[in-house]
Amino acid sequence: MTEEAGTLYAKLLGETAAISWQELQPFFARGALLQVAGDCDLVEAALAVAQDDGDKVAQWMASGQLGRLEVEQAQDWQARDPDLWAVVIAPWVLVQERGSRPALH
Repeated sequence: MTEEAGTLYAKLLGETAAISWQELQPFFARGALLQVAGDCDLVEAALAVAQDDGDKVAQWMASGQLGRLEVEQAQDWQARDPDLWAVVIAPWVLVQERGSRPALH
């Protein structure tokens, strides 16, 4: 990662925050939500979108690690109200469900 990318990564990391599904619903209604898979780094995905890294974004989209939030997922989040984290890369909001991960020892 270049120094410029590292600086942007740190900036995006600082802008990442917990958010409720209720707060995200207007963005979903506008088609502006991108879901990041749980095993993917939310900030790294945001960095790729911010830097317009078409190759990396296309690869993640093809593998299902990044994509527009589907109606079924929105309904699931509405029902469960899980812990979500998001970061804004206008016009997009990238969102990721924070699931249980193995504890680091």
